[in-house]
Amino acid sequence: MTEGIGGAAVSQGYEMLSLALAKTQQKQEGKMTMQLLESATTASPASSPVGNLGQNIDLRV
Repeated sequence: MTEGIGGAAVSQGYEMLSLALAKTQQKQEGKMTMQLLESATTASPASSPVGNLGQNIDLRV
């Protein structure tokens, strides 16, 4: 009988550990997402093209 109770306690312990690890991972992913969003909003604007590269379009019909 005590063996079943001990097994259940161990199982619950592993479940709690798994939940704690999942929570930590979600926090890390959230932090990385926020850093990515911040870096995207603070990025420098695109520089203007050098010379006339890509400014002429040749159309032939």
